[in-house]
Amino acid sequence: MDIRKLQRAIVDGLEDVKAQDIRVFNTTHLTELFDRVIVASGTSNRQTKALASSVREKVKEAGGDIVSTEGEDIGEWVLVDCGDAIVHILQPALRQYYNLEEIWGEKPVRIKLAGPKGFSGASPSEPEGEDDDEGEDDDRDAAPAAKPARKSPARKSAARKTSVK
Repeated sequence: MDIRKLQRAIVDGLEDVKAQDIRVFNTTHLTELFDRVIVASGTSNRQTKALASSVREKVKEAGGDIVSTEGEDIGEWVLVDCGDAIVHILQPALRQYYNLEEIWGEKPVRIKLAGPKGFSGASPSEPEGEDDDEGEDDDRDAAPAAKPARKSPARKSAARKTSVK
């Protein structure tokens, strides 16, 4: 299965159950065992289990295989092995403690998310496409443009004074 298609299926599965802080990393330079590590947070044991189930379902629908799943009995940290991609779903405290981004996060992959942030992985200051040639994922529209700033109270009162004359 194409790695872009696989990572898209995984991210879609995570987004369907409202995963938080989804990050995708290219690991081809670190290990030959897998090409991507995807890290996401769930707010409870029940949500991490639901996230893992959703990922498995989306990957199977896309034609991928699930090698194994670990940690679902407790649900604090669930790992889904999708062959070329490994998905870590952790509760925020464990994610902060183990800091997997420090281990695997050397090469973030830019991927469009459905949420308000738009992209995951690379920092917003990096030009698109410099982090990974094969990591581009353009199958979703960018996040909507931000609303114009509201007038400050001082500007509103000044506007009222000039219009009252």
